[in-house]
Amino acid sequence: MRVFLMGDAVACGKGRQKTPNGFYNLERMFKVSARQGVSVGACGSCLEARGIGEEELATGVNRSSMEELA
Repeated sequence: MRVFLMGDAVACGKGRQKTPNGFYNLERMFKVSARQGVSVGACGSCLEARGIGEEELATGVNRSSMEELA
């Protein structure tokens, strides 16, 4: 299975999220998904447009491209 984050959704792939107890923590979800073989890609152009560097991505989320999506 593959997940592709684009537009504002790339911010969901940012690492070191701090969420209050009882709220969804997508970073944790991506880590679990990666261990189960799910590939999570984030649109590189979308990351750049929002000032998010590849080093800021959560474990299990990789910089990707629209070419890879297609």
